[in-house]
Amino acid sequence: MSKHICTRWAFDLGSWKPTLPQLSQAVASIQPEERVRLMKFHFIDDFLSSLIGRLLMRKYVSTCSGLPHHQVKFARDVRGKPYWVREDYAGPPLSFNVSHQGSLVLLAGITGDSSDSDFGLGTDVMKIEYSGGKSLAEFFRLMKSKFSAQEWSYIARPLLDEREQVKAFMRHWCLKEAYVKELGVGITVDLEKISFSVDTTHSLEAEVSPLVGTSLRCHDKPMDNWRFEEHLLQEEYCAAIAFRNCLPQDHGRFKVLQVEELLVKSPESELEEVLSYCQKALLKPYKRT
Repeated sequence: MSKHICTRWAFDLGSWKPTLPQLSQAVASIQPEERVRLMKFHFIDDFLSSLIGRLLMRKYVSTCSGLPHHQVKFARDVRGKPYWVREDYAGPPLSFNVSHQGSLVLLAGITGDSSDSDFGLGTDVMKIEYSGGKSLAEFFRLMKSKFSAQEWSYIARPLLDEREQVKAFMRHWCLKEAYVKELGVGITVDLEKISFSVDTTHSLEAEVSPLVGTSLRCHDKPMDNWRFEEHLLQEEYCAAIAFRNCLPQDHGRFKVLQVEELLVKSPESELEEVLSYCQKALLKPYKRT
């Protein structure tokens, strides 16, 4: 597999309480149909995480293609997954994926060369916590069928305390999500037949992140055309990137972007309809207190 240039960006929503001018700049950058989708969210947390995801995609495509932001257009496939409408662009192919949970929004992207377009990636992020109403033991009992025997023997090792068991669970779930997101099938496949052997050369800690020794078997067959990265972010979030038919040139960490790096000045941000839209959005309640 040839090596490709990989981009890893993260945004911490906890660092941003948007002002009206900032929000109007952000909203002016996205397409009208996306504004309609965003306004359906009840909580501003969800509104902002989805908005930031759109801005990350636009910045990534603009950076890779050289196209100005306003010329970057997205559509959605039959599963609702966003994709870049390339139109007449003849540059190198690229693949990107966005994920968000809690206060983090991530984008992972990879560019190839024009001779080979059969590659892609998926990414996912999970908060390392269990906050369900059931006991952890009952939750594990219900979820055990989603994992292979080998995976479960790692997740539920008796020597681990609850925190470490939750971390092991989230690592595996994150890998499965990243894998099926690249396949584009969602969690509708038989997850028990997707068996990950996580990198055990080190524990997943910030100072050694990412780990790159994870391997995958599907229906007990080695999937040698896949590579994986596992990241630890802020000590409380784990993330995974699944690479299909491609290798990143390096195994770098996620770069945390500031909101100013995502905003592009636009005359549209001063339009009355954009300002009115943003004023309405800012009235939405926060989940967190």
